[in-house]
Amino acid sequence: MTISPRKMSRSLAVLAVAIGGIGIVAPSVASAVDGGRDGAAPVTAKVPTYDEFYKSTYRDADGQWIVDGDMPISSGAALKAFYGNVFSKTQSQRLIVNQVNGRDDVWSARQARNLTYCVSDKFGSDKQTVIDAMEGGGQIWSDATSAIRFVYVPAQDKSCNTRNTKVVFSVEPVSYASYIARSFFPSSPKSQRNILINMNQFGSSSWPVNNILAHEMGHILGLRHEHTRPEAGTCFEDNNWRPLTPYDSSSIMHYPQCNGTSSDLSFTETDGEGIRTLYGE
Repeated sequence: MTISPRKMSRSLAVLAVAIGGIGIVAPSVASAVDGGRDGAAPVTAKVPTYDEFYKSTYRDADGQWIVDGDMPISSGAALKAFYGNVFSKTQSQRLIVNQVNGRDDVWSARQARNLTYCVSDKFGSDKQTVIDAMEGGGQIWSDATSAIRFVYVPAQDKSCNTRNTKVVFSVEPVSYASYIARSFFPSSPKSQRNILINMNQFGSSSWPVNNILAHEMGHILGLRHEHTRPEAGTCFEDNNWRPLTPYDSSSIMHYPQCNGTSSDLSFTETDGEGIRTLYGE
């Protein structure tokens, strides 16, 4: 029986559970927030040939092919690219970048070199800790490639929120959230461009604060959680991503509690290779 692209996408997603945001959570709450299923094994399905896929894909009256229920594709080349993205063997065997409408969710070269931010005065006595952690987290990515630069603009700290158009994003405190910190993707609107830090957990986590914020900055650069890939076997999210490197269970973007092999969110050589693939040297 021929498998439709939509059904195959669902199979590859392995009962994916979409989450309401992106962020890093403490090990004790990871499953509840991410919808992870400890011990779940990847689901496999027969991959159709391109000819089978082509013949089974609905073609509308205007000549466009309709995939994923309501997404039109106008050319044969684009349809073949879609097939490769959904069914390619490397999709389940290869850091990963978020995709929106089939395109990489990244900054332009000019924007990536000037990702400005402020740190809210509302952190109070914890502010310097956050400033230092943001600097350390940003340096991790800048050390990997000169194409990326996070720039702190202290002059904007007094009005540090998502309405401040003089910085790309704000860093603000929250209390008693279900996460340690959360951030955003490049495609997010300005009203959502902030890193929120739960100060009730931030300083008490066993993970280095520089690494926690570097993980969040990875999302800001467009990177997805590494553990959404089938190899992790748990904590699946969705298939809206493209592989940049082979699967890395020690990646800074991989939760340790989601079958990760790093206990402290440390940055790996593969992380460096992936970000250079995306943004250049």
